[in-house]
Amino acid sequence: MSTTDPKSQWQETVRVNIREDASFSKAHLLMNALAATIASYGLFANSPAVVIGAMIVAMLLGPIVGVSLALVDSDPKILLKSLLSLLSGAVAVLATAFIIGIVHRDIPITSEIMARTVPNFLDLMIALAGGAAGAYATVSFRLSFALVGVAIATALVPPLSSAGILLARGEITLAFGALELAVVNLVAIQFSASVVLWLTGFRRVTRTSGEPITKFLKQNLLSIVILATLGVSLSVSSSHAIAEQLFETKTRFTLEQEINSSLGSHVTGIRIEKVPGTTIVRAVVRGPNPPSATQVAALEDKLPSSPDGTTVTLRIRFVQVMIIDRDGPLHSDIAFGNDE
Repeated sequence: MSTTDPKSQWQETVRVNIREDASFSKAHLLMNALAATIASYGLFANSPAVVIGAMIVAMLLGPIVGVSLALVDSDPKILLKSLLSLLSGAVAVLATAFIIGIVHRDIPITSEIMARTVPNFLDLMIALAGGAAGAYATVSFRLSFALVGVAIATALVPPLSSAGILLARGEITLAFGALELAVVNLVAIQFSASVVLWLTGFRRVTRTSGEPITKFLKQNLLSIVILATLGVSLSVSSSHAIAEQLFETKTRFTLEQEINSSLGSHVTGIRIEKVPGTTIVRAVVRGPNPPSATQVAALEDKLPSSPDGTTVTLRIRFVQVMIIDRDGPLHSDIAFGNDE
């Protein structure tokens, strides 16, 4: 390799920086453990700002980019070193969160934790874009590698911390979902980083002049297979989730429109429950007079079809409300919700 070639010198400088950032060290473990501590308490506090802020101290992007560079450069030595650093950092996060989860078993599982237990196709796309941004920041001296590292760590530390907390609670299924999200993000970030590094010339060009793209695909075959499998799986689950959300929205709109206008009552809550062969819509209704069985049947017929093809059954829990003034009950006042 020519030492006078500016491009070659730039590439070697970037390689040295990536190798240093991918190296295992005590500081690497400590910073990731501290990031997990802050993220875990942010999850318990249900505070997105704290969860994101915790990522300032995390050190996970360096090893991921190290893996990407090793695959592009066909360097098994750097690959092993980067994998060791990445694995140790992930274990540090998971173990720290698990310990915190054991210590604070009395704190309820929050929505911030639950939000990271169901990966979807959008998470995959976000991780792919994040990995590309991280790799580009790594090879560009004009961009902040640390800032992009924060964004990447946000995609990894919170789901790993959620998994640790859920494992401490014995919620194995939910913990597996959080771990799945972490794996989705990890593989997507690594693959997109490999693509960026390959496109920017990090492929030992002088030794592999005219290197075909097939070699790159072979080097990243495992990541591609995992991404393709996850992409199909998450696309299916995302489509199902969107269909279920649309069904719930249409059901809520239909019930509120029909009950509020015709029954003189008010819908205060709707919950949809799945049992084998049946979708049960449970609605809580408050008003002066309960609906009849005939009215409930008519409402049930107007509900949208369930996306999974099961039979939709409506069940109303009625809470009677009376508005009384000095002259007695006001049966004609349907705006009772504002008078309580």
